[in-house]
Amino acid sequence: MSDEGNRGKMTHEEAGRKGGQKVARERGPKFFREIGRKGGEKVAEERGSEFYREIGKKGGESRGNRQSKPKAV
Repeated sequence: MSDEGNRGKMTHEEAGRKGGQKVARERGPKFFREIGRKGGEKVAEERGSEFYREIGKKGGESRGNRQSKPKAV
C-alpha cells in the first residue's frame, strides 16, 4: 500500500491474506486439514479416482522427497 491516493484502502490480495492469517490464528492447522479432506472427498466423488491418477502423473514429488523450503511470510 505505497500509493498515496489509496491511503486507508487495501487490495483484494492484501484483504485475502489478512483474512487467511486471521483464520489460521483462530482455527489452527486442524481446521485446514479437515476442510482439505472434505474438499478431496468431494472432488473424488465428482471426478472419480482416475482424476487423481492423472494429476499424480503430471508432476510433483511425494512429501518425503521434497527439500524443505522456507515459508513465505
